[in-house]
Amino acid sequence: MVPQKLIFVISFFFIIFISITPKNAFALSPEWVGVPKSNYGEQVWDKKSLQRNRDGSVRVISKFIPKNKSEITQDIIYTMDINCFEKSFRDVAVGTDQLNTSLNNNSDWQDPNGDQLILGVIGQVCNYKD
Repeated sequence: MVPQKLIFVISFFFIIFISITPKNAFALSPEWVGVPKSNYGEQVWDKKSLQRNRDGSVRVISKFIPKNKSEITQDIIYTMDINCFEKSFRDVAVGTDQLNTSLNNNSDWQDPNGDQLILGVIGQVCNYKD
């Protein structure tokens, strides 16, 4: 009878220990790469987030860091797909942090329209060799 209680107590504490471990400990730390800055701020992308999609596009996490920050203007994290052949992109998810993200499942491919930050991300991601 005593061994069953001991096993129960050990199991209980093990479950508690696992449940209070921070989730970030299991996540890979991002490895940010910057593109040339603009008048509006800077854009970085995470080398460790690169994934090939079934359609041949590349998925990457990118972050816009505005030049002037306030309550309204904050860092914005994008999960974006990049079509390297057409030099276009689409935002799959957008948020102020990775936990507060709104999914954009029906986004259309967009032309960067001369945006140097987006063009910088597209150029670097499409030419990245690991």
